[in-house]
Amino acid sequence: MLRLSGAPWGAFHSGTVGGAVAVALLVAGCAGGSGATGSEDTTSAGAASGTVTLVTHDSWALDEKLVDRFEQESGLTVEVSAAGDAGTLVNQLVLTKDAPLGDAVFGIDNTFASRALEAGVVEEYTPEGLPEGVEQVGGALTPVDQGDVCVNADEAWFEESGLEVPKTMEDLADPEYKDLLVVTNPATSSPGLAFLLATIGAFGEDGFEDYWASLVDNGVKVADSWEDAYYVDFSGAGEGGERPLALSYATSPAFTVTEDGAASTTSALLDTCFRQVEYAGVLAGSDNPEGARALVDFLLTEDVQAALPESMYMYPADASVELPADWQKFAPQAEAPFEVDPADVSEHRDEWIERWTETVVG
Repeated sequence: MLRLSGAPWGAFHSGTVGGAVAVALLVAGCAGGSGATGSEDTTSAGAASGTVTLVTHDSWALDEKLVDRFEQESGLTVEVSAAGDAGTLVNQLVLTKDAPLGDAVFGIDNTFASRALEAGVVEEYTPEGLPEGVEQVGGALTPVDQGDVCVNADEAWFEESGLEVPKTMEDLADPEYKDLLVVTNPATSSPGLAFLLATIGAFGEDGFEDYWASLVDNGVKVADSWEDAYYVDFSGAGEGGERPLALSYATSPAFTVTEDGAASTTSALLDTCFRQVEYAGVLAGSDNPEGARALVDFLLTEDVQAALPESMYMYPADASVELPADWQKFAPQAEAPFEVDPADVSEHRDEWIERWTETVVG
């Protein structure tokens, strides 16, 4: 039976991964596994046994029935250890590099992938059955899911106010939308870091500070976490928030659908997006590397990939998986998300966050 330590099972996806100005992180594994991409064979490590500890963020919420089946078929017991948001997770994994917190890791995203490799807290491991189109980073980081970080709008609020929903980055700085936007801090939230990167992709390294200064002048609010921004400040979450524009995901509107299923009360501004990818793998020096490899393989199986939209609220890494009807209708991905070269992210991440902090926080 799966044992859960410190994580709210079934929690809404928290921007998966809060980013932090800390050092690197996780995932990957040793060589020699044979990944399974179907639901029949859920483990590749015949020698795997005992307990395998998955270190992850607080938003881990995979269907427990799937995990139970993996345990039955593999002979392993899965223990999930939640280390807070991803920023905290990254710090802890780096600080405990010589005495790993567990065996496998899930939740590091592409904004920190380079740090994972540079810090040396992960080992190389490539599942043999990677789905078509799924590419690892550095032979160590295995993509499990992806999602577009975008500003979301409360459609009902804008309709009642007689105000047109903004569309672009530039619109968000228009005085017409003063005091309406809440975002998250890139030093404490990975969606926040993703949106910072989106603004760098949109306005360049020499122009993003001026853009953020214009958002400050326009009354932008900065929350520490995705949960605070979406559930406390955002009016579209139904929790009493007062801001009709909030940084979230392109998938979020699939979870604000009306009772009759005809419409969503929120929408994602698809011209404000940055694509986030989450990885899984094996911690270097883990006590149960065989079990960790089997767990990484399990996350790529068809049944797990198909369950990700409704459990983790992210797109599966395997593009061949059929999406839920609500996703097909209300959660399209951005056609042209903003991009920043991973090498530039690796070299300038801390500098950019510091510059953002000076401009926005003071």
